[in-house]
Amino acid sequence: MTNQNGRFGVHGGQYIPETLMNAVIELEEAYNHYKEDAQFNRELTDLFNDYAGRPSRLYYARKMSEDLGGAKIYLKREDLNHTGSHKINNVLGQALLAKKMGKTRLIAETGAGQHGVATATAAALMGMECVVFMGEEDTIRQALNVYRMRLLGAEVVPVKTGTGTLKDAVSETMREWTSRIADTHYCLGSVMGPHPFPTIVRDFQAVISREMKAQLMEKEGRLPDAVIACVGGGSNAMGSFYHFIEEENVRLIGCEAAGRGIDTFETAATISTGRLGIFHGMKSYFCQDAYGQIAPVYSISAGLDYPGIGPEHAYLHDTGRAEYVPVTDEEAVEAFEYLSRTEGIIPAIESAHAIAYATKIAPVMEKEQIIVITISGRGDKDCAAIARYRGEDIHD
Repeated sequence: MTNQNGRFGVHGGQYIPETLMNAVIELEEAYNHYKEDAQFNRELTDLFNDYAGRPSRLYYARKMSEDLGGAKIYLKREDLNHTGSHKINNVLGQALLAKKMGKTRLIAETGAGQHGVATATAAALMGMECVVFMGEEDTIRQALNVYRMRLLGAEVVPVKTGTGTLKDAVSETMREWTSRIADTHYCLGSVMGPHPFPTIVRDFQAVISREMKAQLMEKEGRLPDAVIACVGGGSNAMGSFYHFIEEENVRLIGCEAAGRGIDTFETAATISTGRLGIFHGMKSYFCQDAYGQIAPVYSISAGLDYPGIGPEHAYLHDTGRAEYVPVTDEEAVEAFEYLSRTEGIIPAIESAHAIAYATKIAPVMEKEQIIVITISGRGDKDCAAIARYRGEDIHD
């Protein structure tokens, strides 16, 4: 995978104001130093294992496999991590890096709240100040996570601009970083933004595919035929794909949030409906209107409700190495209910997009074939929203 000056093919780069250049240069230099530092890697591994609860389990979903009647299905259980999602992997890495850089304050954006909760958790652990920006719409959808962040000592700032969702939270966090670089690290939550963020986040999340590969070799003595993960900005998917990119016989499938359908304006399926653009410091694919403005996007999932995709995913799409498929709200909700009933595992609505696509392809695959699905997070946070979707009014 070539990545010179933060480029993945034509994608990536550093499209940022001059005021941020020193900050990203400082970050890149620090990261390039510490990623090779034995002490840093020892500390991070200890945090992963002793604090986050890694390695996460690779679970054979026997009932689901038998019910669908095709490929064997394994679930990579990122939902079992401390804080309930894959987000803790990247956050522990970035918080430790920020600490080594002498920063005392973490800021972050969040959609579904999982990244915000993880950042607030790491800040509490490391004695750092924490401010999380969250779209006002998302603070309503994910009230429980707002409470959790505040409980952990973070300040949560509702963002009222634009659609009051994830893209607006990212914009606000970047503005905040510009105004206070000296003591502040922007703990970006996905494989997006200006270089070096897509690379840093991918490297910290690559623990998912590293473990997945070793665990499956131990259980089955072979690699999977397909790895499936949901994609918004794309960090859990990039982490799930990374150590399989060179393994050309492994299909890599990213599941995008189609919302009410890719033939409607209420969608967040970037690869299916977007086109090349520049936003949030990077060149990639973005959902745009007829005038090239970033379009409002929609998904039942606050975590996938983003109008773009990380530059490395855009590159994997361009080269044909990974495939990206749209999954609607209805399909995701059905999969959310299906996994809960079948395996006793309530997935995040984000992860349910990946479950939904697996239920389509598993039955037409051979019995000896293997699918691994990344369960990026647990679904407690989504139960009230899904109940409302089904017409039942319950409160968090």
